[in-house]
Amino acid sequence: MKKMAPLLIFLFLLISFSTAFAETRTFIKQYTDQVSADDNRDSCRTIALREVKRLLLEELVIYLESETEVENFQLTKERIAMLAAGIANTEIINEQWDGRTYWLKAKITADSGYFVKSIDALRKDRAKTKELEEVRRRSDELLRENEKLRKEPTVTKDGHRQEQKTAYDKIIKDLMAIEWFEKGFASAISGNHRDAMDALSKAIDLNPNDAAAYHNRGTAYHQLDNYNQAIQDFNRAIELNPTLAEAYHSRGMAYAAMGSYYKAMLDYNQAIALDEPNTKAHYNRGMTYDTLGDHNRVIEDFNRAIDLNPEYAEAYHARGTAYHQLGKYHQAIEDYNQVLKLNPEDAVAYTSRGASYGLLGNDSQAIEDYNRALELNPTYAKAFDKRGAAHFKLGSFYQAIEDYDRVIELNPKEATAYHARGVVHAKVGDYHQAIKDYDKAIELNPMIAEAYNARGHAYGTLHNYNQAIKDYNRAIKLNQKYAEAYHNRGMAYLLLGNHDQATRDLKMAARLGHEKAKEFLRERRIDG
Repeated sequence: MKKMAPLLIFLFLLISFSTAFAETRTFIKQYTDQVSADDNRDSCRTIALREVKRLLLEELVIYLESETEVENFQLTKERIAMLAAGIANTEIINEQWDGRTYWLKAKITADSGYFVKSIDALRKDRAKTKELEEVRRRSDELLRENEKLRKEPTVTKDGHRQEQKTAYDKIIKDLMAIEWFEKGFASAISGNHRDAMDALSKAIDLNPNDAAAYHNRGTAYHQLDNYNQAIQDFNRAIELNPTLAEAYHSRGMAYAAMGSYYKAMLDYNQAIALDEPNTKAHYNRGMTYDTLGDHNRVIEDFNRAIDLNPEYAEAYHARGTAYHQLGKYHQAIEDYNQVLKLNPEDAVAYTSRGASYGLLGNDSQAIEDYNRALELNPTYAKAFDKRGAAHFKLGSFYQAIEDYDRVIELNPKEATAYHARGVVHAKVGDYHQAIKDYDKAIELNPMIAEAYNARGHAYGTLHNYNQAIKDYNRAIKLNQKYAEAYHNRGMAYLLLGNHDQATRDLKMAARLGHEKAKEFLRERRIDG
């Protein structure tokens, strides 16, 4: 039996201790509501549920304050309770109604790890925190109004009586809407977007003028890839509250997901105009600039996102990618270093940094990064692909082939991996296997000009010049400025004795900048 490596032992112990210290607690409270003249079972349940939830959250807050991480957040009890209300799912255990009193027993089950992580994320999300603050304020206000109405003597005149009952029913209805909103909010936090959508729909039915409910339901639709419905909800949220910056931001994200980048840009601009310190809006606008190829504007937005949140790992990574695309590899590496400082187990960041090292000619360091990425994620095809290219550059051809084998195993329809593996097979002289790989690449993607050119070169090396020319023809048809293909076709024609066609192709290759073609023409004193 093999001994477990020290690193694996450490990770095993870490996981074991994490599991041991993660707690799941269940809190149970009960509440009895005295029935007023305007109450029925549903109204009593609504009031009792709000009150018992308040009691449950008080006990939950005491528990959470004992957690070191929450203590380090330096939040007040009221703020923890507010954030927890957007995470907790209150479940009714039992209820009793006799027409005079309503009794309700409910519970909240809290996983400490989940709550700590969720509270940490929520406290950093200005928009979500603002929504929860508004829900808390509105709920408290409605409960005070409810208590006031209950204490008022019941009027006897029919007109006044009806007004009193209408006002009471409106309060109950709004409280019910808040309860469904919180259910939807908590479902979204836990990733149950269909449950969130259903709960928020009930909230909207009860209160059709709640912009936040439309916004959150739109977000749920977005998560379910229903972008058109999401945009309809964001439109309605903006109609109800034209200053709701986050609704513009969310609509921009939906437009971007649909490929409507200019519409997305307009919405991000509006979100930032209404709420300039909107970190995510700057980040997403930067991502849209990146898609549109405006890399300098990309960096401006990522700079601002990082200024607003110096721990925003995604923004460092995205800015690093922008620097990489601009050829500023040292600056890209600095940003990837920062990502890894914030998240040492980010396999994507290791792979990205490796790519920048590779383009600086430091392929050994690049391979170290790809190795680390694959330790963290053994099925990360991109890391295998990048490592294969680095091994190829270093002359480790069989290691490169092994890496491309893994890419193909993980993604059997990845045409570029077959093409790359074919190039390595050709490099080691296995042209028949190279041709098989090029065949597969072309089968999967008939538009890869490079695959036709490479296959043509393999056929030419095997002295099948006519087949080689067919492949070069196809490569040139796909890319009429493909200098390498013109050069290779010219050489094939030359070997077949067709000097006129060879000369025409070599002249074209020279005009397109192909150095070997230029040298060939100079040696033979042919005017290019």
